[in-house]
Amino acid sequence: MTAQDRIRRILEDLEAVRENLLALSDDIWLSIEHNDSDALEEGVQFKRTYNEKMAAFDALATELSALVQQFTEVRLEAGEQTGAEDESENVRIIQELNRDEPHGIGEDFTYKRPYGFILDGQAATGITTWRRLHELLCRQLLRRDTDRFRALKEHAQFISNRGHHAFTDSPEQLRHASQVGEGMYAEVNLSANSIRDLMRRLLSVFEIPENRLQIFLREDRDAGA
Repeated sequence: MTAQDRIRRILEDLEAVRENLLALSDDIWLSIEHNDSDALEEGVQFKRTYNEKMAAFDALATELSALVQQFTEVRLEAGEQTGAEDESENVRIIQELNRDEPHGIGEDFTYKRPYGFILDGQAATGITTWRRLHELLCRQLLRRDTDRFRALKEHAQFISNRGHHAFTDSPEQLRHASQVGEGMYAEVNLSANSIRDLMRRLLSVFEIPENRLQIFLREDRDAGA
């Protein structure tokens, strides 16, 4: 294994830890007996503290990853391939992905990691995190229908009861903003299943049947290697 391979693996492990910690938070919250007032109060206090620590860790992990990538010139996204610009390349990527088992958007993705996806016949591979999959899917939808995507910032399905937006043109409104298009940002500080739920709502708004999105997991690819 080369030095660059080791660095890339460490960076991928850092991202995996970040996503697993988000999944752990969901797991613990769901395990709380919500009809027990004392347990619920204790759980709420835990979530508040956990969320504060996670926000600090997320910021530090982001800065550390960016620092290492900048100094070593090892890019997490360097292994990505998409068929957005080249139909023959798109066909090749689809053929590669179809060697593995496809997963539907309705599955539980807790503690699992993505490798690629095919959305309505357009493929991407070499993905390392759920947040990156979400970013690439958003960019594909933005190209598909720019006006509809930009309208998401005011769409009721993407604004929580507390007024938190999933999409915005003002990144300071988000906990962890990722630019998915010119002047458009998405919240990506989410667990795998939260991203799954968000993508399901996106498919509904863009009138794309859920069976037109196939997701491929690293564990399946590694098992077949």
